Amino acid sequence: MKVFKFGGFAVSTAANIRNLIKIVKLNNEDQLLIVVSAMGKTTDVLEDLCEFYVSGSEKTIPQLKKIKDFHESIMNDLFGNKNHLIYDEIENTFIEIEWMLEDEPQPNYDFNYDQIVSIGELVSSKIISAYLNECDIKASWIDARSYIHTDNTYREGIIDWEKTRNSVLSLKEQFQKQILLTQGFIGGTSENYTTTLGREGSDYSATVFASCIQAESLTVWKDVPGIMNADPAIFKEARKYDELPYSKAIELAYYGANIIHPKTIKPLQNSAIPLFVKPFLMPEEAGTVIKQSVSKDSEIEAIILKKRQTLLSVSTLDYSFMDENFLSKLFRAFYESHIKLNMMQLSALSVSVCIDQDQAKLKKVMNFFQNEFQFSIQDDLELLTILNFKQQDLNRISSGKEIIMEQITKKNAQFLTK
Repeated sequence: MKVFKFGGFAVSTAANIRNLIKIVKLNNEDQLLIVVSAMGKTTDVLEDLCEFYVSGSEKTIPQLKKIKDFHESIMNDLFGNKNHLIYDEIENTFIEIEWMLEDEPQPNYDFNYDQIVSIGELVSSKIISAYLNECDIKASWIDARSYIHTDNTYREGIIDWEKTRNSVLSLKEQFQKQILLTQGFIGGTSENYTTTLGREGSDYSATVFASCIQAESLTVWKDVPGIMNADPAIFKEARKYDELPYSKAIELAYYGANIIHPKTIKPLQNSAIPLFVKPFLMPEEAGTVIKQSVSKDSEIEAIILKKRQTLLSVSTLDYSFMDENFLSKLFRAFYESHIKLNMMQLSALSVSVCIDQDQAKLKKVMNFFQNEFQFSIQDDLELLTILNFKQQDLNRISSGKEIIMEQITKKNAQFLTK
């Protein structure tokens, strides 16, 4: 059994969905579980909808109509028949959100976020499942929330692996009869509320299914040739990795290579399941394979650029040392606010951290401490990470930049710049 994951680009247009069908037909002899993301940039638009709803904006209903119209245009192109059952199915799915928007928002913003933003994957997966059957490919839609069980940590649901594994294994019989299609990014609580697994969490969902079902392989279909050592849009000399060991892939993901989600690799490594990253528009090409051991050199220089970064400097008000007591409080606040530290430096009186720019999460951290700490914030920065650097390249890549903070070890270098 194989698992295929199709991201937002692969399901962003009717033409791309038809290409998805071609890829599935090429592998129709295999038992297959398909995991899909929301269509195109739907998650971003749904995030705006959530913001409008919580703030009581008059833009809320027009924003929902914009989302519905986008999906209807894709259905019109695929089915060309408004009497098709899928139209009623999608309308009923949106009604759940319409009911929610009629009520006052819950005090917990993250709860509101998960109930609204998750609709993107539900609608996308229902449309694609219907179109697979329209193309004479027998497919059954399943609700990921019934199989990926999480706690009540909204926006960063923590998976109950034992319960999830038992639920996913119950699908084995169904694989004998048809393709199964489900959603990435979402899970469910014991109270039947929806959770999400963190931004870009659809790859992680596919990993969870692949690991629990002990799949032969996981293939993630992307709009790139494979995993590159740099962004080819920025660095002309970017090269593709043919092979990567799990350890190297984890390192790339940790430092921000957004081609794979940081949590994706470990469950695959535990089960020795290879991960293929393949180009969606050129499915015959090999892409990149991530596995336990590789025959080709993967220690080439890698360059990762993360934009929209914030430098947060934290110090005590009374010039006390930044001791373990202060640090433990600070790290607890980062953890509970779902903030990942991209770089950190510690001095006697302050801690400086580079984090992804997110005003809501940053405000949550600052609210933990009232007047206990002093905060300094600088936004709109870029974090440049160079792995396995060569000194001459280090000077070339960082020259001409205004460096705010830097960190250089034996093999890796990071520069936070304007």
